[in-house]
Amino acid sequence: MRVQRDSAQAARAALLAALAGAAEQDWLDCARQLVLRDDRDGAEALLAGALGEYPQSVELRRVLAGIYLQTQRGTQAEPVLRELLTQHPDDAGAAFALARMLKDEGRMSAAAAVMRACFEHGRHDTELAIQAIELLDDCGRKQDAAAIAEHAIAVSPHDPRLYAYAGMLEVQLGEFERARQRYIFALEHSPQACEWHVPYGMASAQRYASDAHPDFHLFGECLLRTDLSDKARASLLFALGKAHDDVGDYAQAARYFRQANALAHALTKWTRKPWRRAVEARLAAHPYSHRLGPSHDFVPVFVVGMPRSGTTLVAELLSRYPGVCNRGELPWLATLAQQSTLAGDPSRAELERAAATYVAQARQDDSEARWFIDKQPLNFRYVGLMLALWPNARIIHTRRSERDTALSLWMQSFTEEVQGYAYDFADMAVVMRDCDRLMTHWRKWYAASIYTVHYEQLVADPKSTIADAAAWLGLPAADATMAPDKPASTISTASLWQARQPVYTRSVERWRNYAPYVPELLKFPA
Repeated sequence: MRVQRDSAQAARAALLAALAGAAEQDWLDCARQLVLRDDRDGAEALLAGALGEYPQSVELRRVLAGIYLQTQRGTQAEPVLRELLTQHPDDAGAAFALARMLKDEGRMSAAAAVMRACFEHGRHDTELAIQAIELLDDCGRKQDAAAIAEHAIAVSPHDPRLYAYAGMLEVQLGEFERARQRYIFALEHSPQACEWHVPYGMASAQRYASDAHPDFHLFGECLLRTDLSDKARASLLFALGKAHDDVGDYAQAARYFRQANALAHALTKWTRKPWRRAVEARLAAHPYSHRLGPSHDFVPVFVVGMPRSGTTLVAELLSRYPGVCNRGELPWLATLAQQSTLAGDPSRAELERAAATYVAQARQDDSEARWFIDKQPLNFRYVGLMLALWPNARIIHTRRSERDTALSLWMQSFTEEVQGYAYDFADMAVVMRDCDRLMTHWRKWYAASIYTVHYEQLVADPKSTIADAAAWLGLPAADATMAPDKPASTISTASLWQARQPVYTRSVERWRNYAPYVPELLKFPA
């Protein structure tokens, strides 16, 4: 082994000697060849020598930073990339590399700052702008993504894709009129706008008062097109169903929703077999042998239950308390739960690594909160893992009338494949039943960590219902200046319009409006 190491060192020394005085491009070519051969140590040594001769080289430093990133040495990559950006603020390659690294570390605000600075200092093409928008959207930095979209529109004012992205972001930020303006431009300037689900975005951004609204005719005209993909047609039908529901035309709404769900169901890859297999495995599993200690400055609050059962409303109302940060629907618990290292009975070390990953993504770099809300509803599958990672975790289980829940699910167009059951009432019934089975199972082991909120009680008396939940969580008392109806800055779930309105009760027993047209609802418990 020592002989091999000495031989490699001798070869590198000979290569460095041969390259002395060579052109920068020759150094670069050799370094890249070493990277391709998976000799990153050799490439790094070569780059150190190259930078001795060309200390201001952008490309040499970019390749070196790439090696640091590939070898998980972010602390070394960051100063190299930041120095590049100081000298060349519009260097998109360096900006994206640094922003992606920061995102992986949970430093979302820092990632957003890097991308915004890059785009504010240069004129980048539309493709790069879209990549930046999507990156910041994934970071949950909607305001920053919207700012880049608007900057890109100023640079390329005739590209309808940018308007579609801007509309999507403005809806999530609650800027509904501005979103509509952006969406209208996209529809008027590109036949692809329906493929980008622009009509559904427009319908989600308002509550229609009359079928005389121009969107009814606009959506109807789009529906006459014969060139739409099934996915785009389903999205358009959901938009029409929502519009007719708003004005009380439940018969027509039901017809559109039925067509939309038939198309969406045919497209989804969701099937019952893997779902049932996973649920049965969790029901049969024993609690983890190892449990980490509580973290007194980090208390995760998981709001779980069936989607459309009030999880967004609960999270938004609780986030108005001091010391609480609502992170929305984080994907990280499901991602961690599916890792092979956490299968069976993981070691304490594996649990510690998983906890650190999740905490970085929940805490991020913009909050001094103590309580962090994750309102991914389907996390009801992972309660055992939650409490192995954080014995002080709190789980709020939201419950709602099954008929109302089923109807609300059936009226939504979901982007996530995990929600594919929502397009078929029989599949919904399976998931609802398994949600109840799992929550009953978890309560046998962790009753003190689980609290139930009923949707009907929440909307009837939100103040006291949330106050009781807050007291159970141990939240500090809210002061008198709290605005109970202040909306959240960003909502990206199907509740993005409703959650910004004053709490209302009209969704209670909503199923009765549809019972004559959707008899499947009567198969669910009242």
